[in-house]
Amino acid sequence: MNFSELKEFLDLKAQHYQSQEFIEADPIQIPHRFSKKEDIEIAGFLAATIAWGNRTSIIKNATKMMSLMDESPHDFITNHEAKDLEVFNGFVHRTFNAEDLKYFVGALQNLYKNHGGLETAMSQDAAELGVQTALHHFKKRFFELPHQIRTQKHLADPLKGSAAKRINMYLRWMVRSSSTGVDFGIWESIHSRQLSCPLDVHSGTIARKLGILDRKQNDAKAVLELDNQLRLMDAEDPVKYDFALFGLGAFEKF
Repeated sequence: MNFSELKEFLDLKAQHYQSQEFIEADPIQIPHRFSKKEDIEIAGFLAATIAWGNRTSIIKNATKMMSLMDESPHDFITNHEAKDLEVFNGFVHRTFNAEDLKYFVGALQNLYKNHGGLETAMSQDAAELGVQTALHHFKKRFFELPHQIRTQKHLADPLKGSAAKRINMYLRWMVRSSSTGVDFGIWESIHSRQLSCPLDVHSGTIARKLGILDRKQNDAKAVLELDNQLRLMDAEDPVKYDFALFGLGAFEKF
């Protein structure tokens, strides 16, 4: 395919996979259970944090997190005391355990009390074409409280070479327009043109097959290379192609 044919192909696939059927099998269903902005962004952040491995297990454990917070994540985050964190004892999703979750809940409380909330804390260092530096500074704010060093691995830092798939996916959820009913479009301080594609094994494999990614590793350099190609196709909304690349890999075995 030449460039125009490839763009047309990916545009059609992106449109196809932005549907209610996509939500039903994706962790994005967790924040879709809420209507309040703060509940949506907190539920989304925690669901995205554990979004690796089996998708059924991700959804099950993200659902459990919401249940442990009485289906009111913002209220729990902002008003909990140390003793309330005992409710998380025994929680585990792969290597993300109860102690990690307790720290994340405490760190989120700190962000809402002292940094203006998730949106402000994550967006204030965003550049015109990219949020990777902003994510680096967000991680420093997130871990400014006393914590176990091991917990840091659950929040990626693009400036240290990570593709940061889960946090880039989360930003897509929060920032992209809600016109198709999949993403939310509730964050206005970041624009879709600033977002990076959530690069994982599915999207990376398909991007290489289509000739829009040469780098072999799924890392920060590969994200930049892929972003540059996708922005040629749609400078204002390059991450819509995440739906196309992921769908072709996960569902069509392209």
